[in-house]
Amino acid sequence: MSLLVKKTENELKQLILEALGKAIADGELSAEAIPDFNVEIPQDRANGDYSSNAAFMCARSFKCAPRKIADLIEKYIDLGDSYFSECSVAGAGFINFRLAPSFYADILLDIEKLGADYGRSNYGAGKRVNVEFVSANPTGPMHMGNARGGALGDCLASVLDMAGYEVEREFYINDAGNQIEKFGLSLDIRYRQLFEGEDAVELPEDSYHGADIIERAKEFAELYGDSYLDRSEDERRKALVDYAMPKNIESMQENLTKYRIEYDTWFSESTLHKGAVDEVIKTLTENGKTYEKDGALWYKNTEVQTEILLSQGKTQEEIDKLELKDDVLIRQNGNPTYFAADIAYHKNKLVTRGFDKAIDIWGADHHGHVARLKGALSAIGIDPSRFDVVLMQLVRLTRNGEAVRMSKRTGKAITLTDLLEEIPIDAVRFLFNMREPGSQMEFDLDLAAEQSSQNPVYYCQYANARICSILKKLEAEGKSITDASRDDLMLLHEPEEKELIRHLASLTDEIILAAKNYDPARITRYAVTLATLFHKYYNACRIGVEDARLMAARVYLCECVRSVMVNILTAFKITTPDRM
Repeated sequence: MSLLVKKTENELKQLILEALGKAIADGELSAEAIPDFNVEIPQDRANGDYSSNAAFMCARSFKCAPRKIADLIEKYIDLGDSYFSECSVAGAGFINFRLAPSFYADILLDIEKLGADYGRSNYGAGKRVNVEFVSANPTGPMHMGNARGGALGDCLASVLDMAGYEVEREFYINDAGNQIEKFGLSLDIRYRQLFEGEDAVELPEDSYHGADIIERAKEFAELYGDSYLDRSEDERRKALVDYAMPKNIESMQENLTKYRIEYDTWFSESTLHKGAVDEVIKTLTENGKTYEKDGALWYKNTEVQTEILLSQGKTQEEIDKLELKDDVLIRQNGNPTYFAADIAYHKNKLVTRGFDKAIDIWGADHHGHVARLKGALSAIGIDPSRFDVVLMQLVRLTRNGEAVRMSKRTGKAITLTDLLEEIPIDAVRFLFNMREPGSQMEFDLDLAAEQSSQNPVYYCQYANARICSILKKLEAEGKSITDASRDDLMLLHEPEEKELIRHLASLTDEIILAAKNYDPARITRYAVTLATLFHKYYNACRIGVEDARLMAARVYLCECVRSVMVNILTAFKITTPDRM
């Protein structure tokens, strides 16, 4: 929460403690230690802006009915120059408090003072966090899961940054292992088919059949003709991969840049096979977590996870139902598996590069891999709590209420490139962060392209543009707007004004909660609510009133709303046009 809100809550707690102290001093309560109690913002503010359970928590200590204690707190509390104007008691001992005009004024002054830093905090205490997301195989175009993962990962990184963490964005390039062998085979066959005919050599069912493979093979053939047909298969496939892989990675980088995602690091899996993979396998073996079977080296996943689950209170019967299995680390052909490389990669993040936390964005279909990798990290001496995974559900594209699976342009599955060509990037980034990562998502292509209040991002951008329009209109009318003083801001007492300012006051707390829960959707929803409350305020309270002081205060409020909206949208790399 903002420093001012935290200060306000601490102040209220101290006022209640002082009131209880006075009641004890006057002999109306016995001299007992005062237990801890809460002050909080109630969901329903009908009875007050804050409430406290102090009377209920103190009942046992003072051997007294909560209602009597609450009445004594109301009697002895001195609100004086505090941020509270009223204390009242309800029911069996509920204590409610109303905020004073000074609170609302100081929130606005705080927003103006902090500017672009309003909403930021030091909650993360500068801890280093690595956020890895998208990490699509460089063997083909990026799909809808990558589109959602890109928006989610990038905006989560922004939320963590605002919450006081030192954040680095990372893309893991899967440029080694089985998928690269399959990539080379697919390119090789398509290359040979160009000269020998499609019937001469058949593409296996489990190869890559996309048009992009044919395109890369054609490009290679244009450069080298049929000269590679006489080379060995290994040499030809290596040459094809060495040509096509950088092209695909460059294409991914271009598309992600267009999507407004800039990575701090592009990390190649292949670099791990220069010693790092061997090192973790050696450590696992030394720790007794591997064995040989059928010519392969296996990791004792069942044993490791059983130990962890038993320590967490699970019964053996519960564990048996999970049907845990061991994992291959080194195949019969001597090549390490993707799992072995994954262990080495996360050791690199958490040990070699020293991040305090590694956060990965994965598709929900990888949920079974989370416990395995956490267990493996534990088996090599790394605290698994330093590694978190955000599991993201699939996206269902719709148009006119019907599911859409194919691109109008290509007739193939819709890719990230297709999406960005059809839908404004602002809408894509915002709408992909309207739901929690674990929620299945329906992305309405019609709504995303619509320029109306039905489109959430347009609705938020319009609030910003409307404020700009209001200020220009007042200027055109020759209204003289002076800088609002604190006393002027204390004139903002209409319900819509107070509700709007209270929402502005909650931004820092919302950002911290979004960071704690790895849920940037909290912030997009906050922005939509801010736009809603502003439009409600605008319709209820005329800005250009005759009272110069009130007009100055209302203009100041408008500018604070605009400042906060710009902060949020800018952090999520969404534009804030002045006119719409």
